[in-house]
Amino acid sequence: MLPSIPNLLSIVTFFPLFGAIVIAIVAGLARKDDEAAIARNAKWISLWTTLITLVLSVVLLLGFDIHKSGYQFEEHYHWFGPISYHMGVDGISILFVLLTAFLMPLCIAASWKSVTNRITEYMIAFLLLETLVIGVFTSLDLFLFYIFFEGGLVPMFLIIGIWGGKNRVYAAYKFFLYTLLGSVLMLAAMLYMVSTLGTADIPTMTAMLQAHPYPLTVQGFLWFAFFASFAVKMPMWPVHTWLPDAHVEAPTAGSVMLAGILLKLGGYGFIRFNLPMFAGASHMFAPLVMALSVIAVVYTSLVAFRQTDIKKLIAYSSVAHMGFVTMGIFAGNQLGVQGAMFQMISHGVISGALFLCVGVVYDRWHTREIAFYGGLTKLMPHYAFVFLLFTMANVGLPGTSGFIGEITTMTGAYQWGTWVALVSASGVIFSAVYALTLFKRVMFGEVVNQELKKFPDLSAREIAIFVPLIAGTILLGVYPAFVFDFTTASVDAVVAGYRAMIGG
Repeated sequence: MLPSIPNLLSIVTFFPLFGAIVIAIVAGLARKDDEAAIARNAKWISLWTTLITLVLSVVLLLGFDIHKSGYQFEEHYHWFGPISYHMGVDGISILFVLLTAFLMPLCIAASWKSVTNRITEYMIAFLLLETLVIGVFTSLDLFLFYIFFEGGLVPMFLIIGIWGGKNRVYAAYKFFLYTLLGSVLMLAAMLYMVSTLGTADIPTMTAMLQAHPYPLTVQGFLWFAFFASFAVKMPMWPVHTWLPDAHVEAPTAGSVMLAGILLKLGGYGFIRFNLPMFAGASHMFAPLVMALSVIAVVYTSLVAFRQTDIKKLIAYSSVAHMGFVTMGIFAGNQLGVQGAMFQMISHGVISGALFLCVGVVYDRWHTREIAFYGGLTKLMPHYAFVFLLFTMANVGLPGTSGFIGEITTMTGAYQWGTWVALVSASGVIFSAVYALTLFKRVMFGEVVNQELKKFPDLSAREIAIFVPLIAGTILLGVYPAFVFDFTTASVDAVVAGYRAMIGG
């Protein structure tokens, strides 16, 4: 057993914020004319901060009891009124904490040379974002959750708006307004729930609502208020249109965080709130969610096929994969929810890697147009291998993590309704078509564009970034128990509570 570390969860959550403060202090004390030293210090402090956070999250994981379904590492202090500082993790949230801590050092390393302006502010924004995202997964008080949930909008808005592409301001405002609008409805629902239940403590509220649920009409309104916020975050069709613009304009590391982590906040919210707190409404609206999920899988796969921008194609692919997640969650059975959890973790690794792959070529030639490339296997064989591996994982090739997530969610959906599984399976075929077509156009053929010969294959830094992502994709593909061992007890408890409430 590892020695107990007091307030470990708070340390993991706020250590990136501490790193951001250190960067600001060091920058303030440095000579103003030595910008190179200030930037260098900001990079190294950020990298070490994120690496230490990763180590602390691994310590958290090693001390977690996988056989318990309840919350662990709890910290509970009264704040004011019904609001308290209540932190804790269960088998559902702890893996998201690890995923966030895993991706963040890779984002810092990927930005090492590509970001050349306002580097100090850039690193501070990413460290602040890490604290806010981890806080979402560790909060057990409703308003504390909301503060972290909405707070994450600010650094992401700045990352897109300051360090993004030529249409960055438009994309940043679209991202901000879409996500904020849904969250206003959720805040109103939260205020109603606290006023009627007399507490903002999430575990207490869940237990109260499972013992004495709201009338179905009230549940419907509350369910929709939470659903509106989380659906935009996922994003679900038809409120997905902010995502391609945000991805195209965001810097590479911003896209990694968007696809790898921020999209998962919606799925996490569905599992934490909609399913256990409003089971009757979840059951009633399940056919609607299934229909939207199937449309997302099929329609956005077809749209992805028509894209000429590599980043936008992968962005639409993310919407399709999130369709499998919502499909699994609202199937309301053990396989479906387990598959949704696995799909989110897997997609976080694979999509993050794909956007990093795009960043490699963008940093060299400053274009994402598919037509610009061709024949890269002859010029960059190591890069071609990496891109192929993650392309196949995105398609769902057996032996990769993408296969486990898709087959499990579709099996859970099949238990809910045969038509959902059959139609969504066509999305798997479509994803293979657009992903392999992209690979063919970029990697094969003759090197017609002579500009492509100006730059070398992957550097040592880029290889170091991809190695842990490759290891994660293969490890989860051949040993999915790494995820299922942690999620089973908590998912079983959520599904059991849901089934008991709907009488199923």
